[in-house]
Amino acid sequence: MDEIIRHSGSRVPGPDPAAPVPRPHPGPANSPVASPRPRAPIAPIMNAQAKNFLLNLLNTPSPTGFEMPGQRVWAAYTRKHADSVDCDAYGNAWATLQGSSKKAPVVMLEAHADEIGFMIKYITPEGFLRLDRIGGSDYATARGRRLTLLGDNGPVTGLIGNTAIHIRDRGNGGEKAPEVHELYVDVGASKPEEVAALGLRVGHPAVYADAAETFGPHHLIGRALDNRLGGFIIAEVMVRLAARKKRPAATVHAVNAVQEEIGGNGAKMITHRLRPDVALCLDVTHATDTPGIEKAKHGATVLGGGPAVTHGTCNHPLVVQRLVETASRENLPLQHESSSRFSGTDTDKIFTIRDGIPSGLVSLPLRYMHSVVEMADFRDVEKVITLLTAFVESLRPGDDFRQRL
Repeated sequence: MDEIIRHSGSRVPGPDPAAPVPRPHPGPANSPVASPRPRAPIAPIMNAQAKNFLLNLLNTPSPTGFEMPGQRVWAAYTRKHADSVDCDAYGNAWATLQGSSKKAPVVMLEAHADEIGFMIKYITPEGFLRLDRIGGSDYATARGRRLTLLGDNGPVTGLIGNTAIHIRDRGNGGEKAPEVHELYVDVGASKPEEVAALGLRVGHPAVYADAAETFGPHHLIGRALDNRLGGFIIAEVMVRLAARKKRPAATVHAVNAVQEEIGGNGAKMITHRLRPDVALCLDVTHATDTPGIEKAKHGATVLGGGPAVTHGTCNHPLVVQRLVETASRENLPLQHESSSRFSGTDTDKIFTIRDGIPSGLVSLPLRYMHSVVEMADFRDVEKVITLLTAFVESLRPGDDFRQRL
């Protein structure tokens, strides 16, 4: 098991993330955004280095509470495009690019590093493993799937049992999906001692074994796109900002936060620490363009339709206004979502810290969330990177995003 960083402000060691993958706006905040500066040539988003980083990040198991393997991959890549990369006691990782003006606001770009999964709850006398959920794992689709269990001796493959359709009891009104406590994992053991010999015990985490892969010319599928793609996007924003001939006025913290899937714990910690003047949270949102989804209930968001901005609750109107103006200036399509009570993302936690952090939620459309076939569109990814980069570059001394009477 990877060693946890022991103290605040320590550097994050890590492997080469590009290695081959195994198996002008002066004045108040609500004034118009000026035209962007001429842009330096940037390599395509999916050059070989970026692609290897993305797939390595996606395929590195990092369930909630056990995020450090993925954090080390993220830090190793991002360090090359930042002035510093740091980590706190619980594993929040952040990269900092110092701005050219101390009078410009400090901006935090935040995504979350963790993924959903399972945890060993009980080991039966026959050597089978019973499970509990980590975050919002969809156990209704779990039977018959491979798991990677993260044990003391390294990864162990397990199979979530699935009784053959021929002998399952399917009467009495039809077959019901199992509850999580009804799932069991076969690791090829016949007694608890054999499970222990594999380096497994109660409390070890697990993730689905399915890897990410490209799907046609524009799409990516796999587990953990929620929200490992967010970590990739904020890293690529740092790549672009660092490549400019002139630094942005604003200081940027790109944050890959832990424990979003169980309530945004990491986002609270790191926001309190960094005290940004404005924050953008990046997460995924449901693409509702597949059969059976009622748009009157869930809204209309399209895969390939570009980034979505959310209005209401935690989303500060002046931050949202700047995002809309920036998208217009950059000729980016923008989708709109509503939040009448809460957003269900780290934004809910970030905006309440200290005296309140003006915040905005930007979302990447995603099909089949919390499954092993989550689907994203690379064209949306590119547009989100462009939007976030342009938002940072729009920030000028004097911008404060405060409401005034």
